[in-house]
Amino acid sequence: MAEDTQKKQDYVVLARKYRPQNFNELLGQDALVQTLTNAIKNNRLHHAYILTGIRGVGKTTTARIIAKALNCTGKDGHGGPTINPCGICENCRAIAESRHIDVLELDAASRTGVDDIREILDGVRYKPTNARYKIYIIDEVHMLSKSAFNALLKTLEEPPSHVIFIFATTEIRKVPVTVLSRCQRFDLQRLSIETLMKHFQNIVKNEGLQAEEEALHLIAKAADGSCRDGLSLLDQAIALGNGVIKTEIVKEMIGLADRSQTFELFENLLAGKLEAVTANLNTQYKNGANPLTILQDLINTTHMVAKAKIVPAFAKDDSLSEAEKELCNKLAPATSIAVLSKIWQMMIKGLSELNMAPVQIDALEMILIRIAYSASLPTPYEILNDVKKNSKLDAPTAVATANAPRPEEIKEKAPLIQQLITKETPDVSGAVFNKPEDLIAYLEEAKKMLMIYSLKNDVSFEEFAQGRIKMAASDKINNDFLLNLQRVLTEATGIKWEIEISRGQLGETIADREKAQDNENKKNVSDLPLVKAILSEFKGSKIETLTRKINKQENIEESSFEESENYFDEDL
Repeated sequence: MAEDTQKKQDYVVLARKYRPQNFNELLGQDALVQTLTNAIKNNRLHHAYILTGIRGVGKTTTARIIAKALNCTGKDGHGGPTINPCGICENCRAIAESRHIDVLELDAASRTGVDDIREILDGVRYKPTNARYKIYIIDEVHMLSKSAFNALLKTLEEPPSHVIFIFATTEIRKVPVTVLSRCQRFDLQRLSIETLMKHFQNIVKNEGLQAEEEALHLIAKAADGSCRDGLSLLDQAIALGNGVIKTEIVKEMIGLADRSQTFELFENLLAGKLEAVTANLNTQYKNGANPLTILQDLINTTHMVAKAKIVPAFAKDDSLSEAEKELCNKLAPATSIAVLSKIWQMMIKGLSELNMAPVQIDALEMILIRIAYSASLPTPYEILNDVKKNSKLDAPTAVATANAPRPEEIKEKAPLIQQLITKETPDVSGAVFNKPEDLIAYLEEAKKMLMIYSLKNDVSFEEFAQGRIKMAASDKINNDFLLNLQRVLTEATGIKWEIEISRGQLGETIADREKAQDNENKKNVSDLPLVKAILSEFKGSKIETLTRKINKQENIEESSFEESENYFDEDL
């Protein structure tokens, strides 16, 4: 009886019992293992390492394995640094039990000050007592104060040959760059669901337990890449199921709604079946499902179906359960990315609404009603096509006719249009500028955008002829600008220009004329029957910009318009 009581008291949780003791047992960190293997083989050990990653991926464990690898003496006591520490020698056993005198583990969260770092620095100069290297493992190093980091810098840059620092942190951005630059950095990766599943299956086998595969899959997914989180959930599931890990128990434990009910709810949302949506939601809520968990599960389902839509091979991925594969194969081909994107955005927005709502289930019901209602509505693209079909006027022809240039404009602009079409650099030697627009066209070819902006906005031309300019200028125009303008005009035309400038009130600028013309063009376009129909269909929409497209066959310009990307911004 006493022995049984002692065994129960000595129970070690799975996260500690199955902690990796060497690099072969370390999960999912192949790049780190390969780098350290080559460093040890080639005797190119760094004096400082920093390990970063989310909680539970093995940062502190990896630091201990590195310490064992560098200090292992082998079974015979004469070995050197090795990538496969024996785990038997005194150094390996002492490091594994956190009692080695030369391997010091410090918690930066509780020892943040400069005085704590000073204690480390005082011991750095002394050689190790029993080990080959004196190793300092500082966990959550980002918690150190600024003064503590500064005190550590010099020693960290040039430590004695027998000292190695190993830092671990979940907040790598909070570590000063001056520290990062002195360390060799390793980013420990999240563990995949497949990796965690295999690990859990081995543990269940070693412990002599029974577990349903779907239950292990749910735990691996809930772990979110953290081995420690997954093992803690597995420990809880074993205790809750009295040694048998069942899917229903795991769902209840982590607050998951029944996956089949969630998939049915998602299908009803896409189909716009409001009654079925509310009935399904109420059933799940009565069975104990958490509203926030239901919405998060729907968000994950939306992402899964969208990914299967874009990458069809994903529907056969081994990380998906059979029910998930069936859902992807059923919904992905029949659902557009536009609809899935709309549902995703409405669900993400619903998360904040759910957190602020006094009654979460009521808020979730309203969110799902909104989504189901909008799912049955046509997309803006479909509405636009219907408008085009019902319109008696062909859109491109109407727009082009309303804005087609006059014959004299075509003749005048033909040389410039031909240059743009052939994309050849024009010969500007001896150029003639009879109006400001000629000068600006030249500057556009020369890509002098700042000068163009100033000429359009900060000056008004009173006289402009070949060799002479008279203009009014704002205070923004300085002498350097005038010298640059003089130089450009001389280089382009081959003659010296006379520029007369006056300060004061500006007249009508080129920018003013362009804006007035643009407004007039928008008004002309908005009067077209097709455009009127579109603007009336999309309440609150407006014409933002008009662009000109060059017709290469006829050397003329056709006008087209672009509407604002966001036709409307309202929740359905």
